[in-house]
Amino acid sequence: MSFFANMSLQIASLNSGSNGNCYYIGNHSEAVLVDAGISCRETERRMARSGLNILRVKAIFISHEHSDHIRGVETLSKKYRLPVYITPATLKHGRLRLNKDLVKTFTPYDEITIGSLRIMAFPKQHDAAEPHSFVVKGENNVTTGVFTDIGTGCDHVVTNFRACNAAFLECNYDDHMLETGRYPYHLKKRIRSDSGHLSNEQALKLFIEHRSENLSHLLLSHLSKDNNSPELVMDLFASHAGKTRVVVASRFNESEVFTINGKMDGHPVSAGAAAQMSLFHEESTRPVAL
Repeated sequence: MSFFANMSLQIASLNSGSNGNCYYIGNHSEAVLVDAGISCRETERRMARSGLNILRVKAIFISHEHSDHIRGVETLSKKYRLPVYITPATLKHGRLRLNKDLVKTFTPYDEITIGSLRIMAFPKQHDAAEPHSFVVKGENNVTTGVFTDIGTGCDHVVTNFRACNAAFLECNYDDHMLETGRYPYHLKKRIRSDSGHLSNEQALKLFIEHRSENLSHLLLSHLSKDNNSPELVMDLFASHAGKTRVVVASRFNESEVFTINGKMDGHPVSAGAAAQMSLFHEESTRPVAL
């Protein structure tokens, strides 16, 4: 393995949406999962299809207690003896039954070292007990962040987004589709609130105003099944992508495994990108939450 491969991060979305969220970030020797919202079996299958070794995963980091972020964590942790980094309030409200020896806590902005990976949590605004997002740094400070389930682009979000070479960024809903859609008023109000989710326009604003000049990859994440479409969000970001490769993370399939090395060598979004949108219209055999 080359020196430069050792300096890189490999990232992939294993699933992204209200039916489950799970993000892989690792290097040549160790990896972590941010959230575990799909089953252990499905996590194993998707990693195997992607050529990712699940034995390389050394820990799971949990952002908050909603079921689409914790559904698989108990079985994964038990089967592979994986430590779970989680706040006490999230553990309590998630009603998780984890081996107490595998439960680890974290403090915002304190780095946790897993091999040569450094993981740092930061607070965010979301309707959960103690919500956090995470950035993961590899060697040479190559940085990937997970920015989902965010009600607003607060100072914590902006500061950490600016530092990223790659990011999973929430584009949950289109304003017009939400406004004219079937959801009841109270749910629409919750989604649009500062403790709800990030809209396409809010995500685009964050991207345009605060991206690093070294942001090589952007995975648009946690799209609503009912209030968004992959084609719509890709069209919105395409003219602003520049040298950043922009893709949409699917709610039904794992993504490509992307190599992040701190260089702008990704391929920007192209006119042919819409061809991959068929992935988002496959029937899912799993129940989908609102």
